[in-house]
Amino acid sequence: MGTDASDLAREYYRRIDGGAYGALRDLLADGFVQHRPDMTLEGADRFVAFMRDERPETDTTHVVEHVYHTTGTGPGASTGTDPDAVRVAVEGRLERANGETWFRFLDAFLVRDGLLRELRTYTF
Repeated sequence: MGTDASDLAREYYRRIDGGAYGALRDLLADGFVQHRPDMTLEGADRFVAFMRDERPETDTTHVVEHVYHTTGTGPGASTGTDPDAVRVAVEGRLERANGETWFRFLDAFLVRDGLLRELRTYTF
């Protein structure tokens, strides 16, 4: 895996889809938080536990269609308060085991120091 923030986001999906939850944890900062339409998951260990044990379906595949990212320099790299952070947005769809699209998603990641710090998930 490269050190590019876009590569990090792509690896996130590979590890979830492959059930590599220990390896998934290695991508996350301790204070990782995911904001979803239905809940907020705070802490990397809590997030991994949810992905491993509590998701409604685990036999799914994230199909990444587009990846967008900032350069991580200057204002606007994140919220303007962290000029070293990089924002990565991933657009795609979640497929069930039978190939049916369950839903489409847009995930917005905050990456700093080579780790995923925050994720905002939008589904449609």
